[in-house]
Amino acid sequence: MDIEKKTVEKTAAQAHLALDNQILEKMAPELSGILTWIEQLSDLDTESVDPLLNVHDAKLPLRKDQITDGNKKEHILQNAPEEIGGYFVVNKIVE
Repeated sequence: MDIEKKTVEKTAAQAHLALDNQILEKMAPELSGILTWIEQLSDLDTESVDPLLNVHDAKLPLRKDQITDGNKKEHILQNAPEEIGGYFVVNKIVE
């Protein structure tokens, strides 16, 4: 399907987009290519594909919910400007 510059200009105006002539000329063939690709999708045989009614029917594998520190305490504390006894040292905020 061929889209003309005039059609792109009209569509841009309806979408409240301010496009200059250079962009409009670039968009026409790009949109034509997209619509051609969409037309090709109608040629696909989808008879054997079950329709997807709800994405929530899928069962996701769950892992055990375990709390860990990641065993990277020393690695994390390397980023601290100051550390005492394995903890970050921060300035006192409330007096």
